[in-house]
Amino acid sequence: MLDKPAVMKKSRSDVIVEHLEEAVINGDIQSGARLDEASIAAQFGVSRTPVREALHILCGRGLAEREPYKGVVVTQISAERIGEMFEAMAELEATCGRLSSHRMTMSERARLENLHRDMNAMAEAGDHAAYNETNTQFHNLIFEGSHNSDLLAAAQTLRLKLAPFRKYQLKDSGRLKRSCREHQQIVDTILDQDAKGAESALRRHLVSAAQEVLLKRQRQEDDNMAKLEPGGVS
Repeated sequence: MLDKPAVMKKSRSDVIVEHLEEAVINGDIQSGARLDEASIAAQFGVSRTPVREALHILCGRGLAEREPYKGVVVTQISAERIGEMFEAMAELEATCGRLSSHRMTMSERARLENLHRDMNAMAEAGDHAAYNETNTQFHNLIFEGSHNSDLLAAAQTLRLKLAPFRKYQLKDSGRLKRSCREHQQIVDTILDQDAKGAESALRRHLVSAAQEVLLKRQRQEDDNMAKLEPGGVS
């Protein structure tokens, strides 16, 4: 997969979403801050149309909300809230993994192995963007492998909300390699049709991701506070 042509160029709204997501998650844009269309359009050198699209996506992911007379503002996302979302995702993925261990077709199992192999190479190369994109395919395949449409819909909906946080924690090269090791356990248990093992491996994987997000977030908050102290870098 690494030597395939590059993925399609991102739209302007996608680029804006990525920048705003990271700024919100790492605390560069504080909760309660107003996301002004005109200012953002000027910052990125675009019209207001892609900015509106980006803000709509941010609201859909729960990172911002529209308030009367104020426009779009950044929501308060506490560590507790992040933990709750990852906990719910862990239970959904664990259930999907348990069912997938027995319900996945041979072709689905082969694709899961192939995706995992590709991701190992991406982690070694430090290709965070490609890893994140393939990681989404990897987990979606496990949802689909449960062959339960209601579980699939619920898992995909929650995954969209968590996508910015999962992407955020995968920007660290060490985390990419740990993620690969955790994926190896997931793949092994599913291929072995070990329902309990797959369930446990996926739950541990999501707990690990949550811990990484919260630690990274805390370090960023500490850095931001240090910059505000006397003698700090402004």
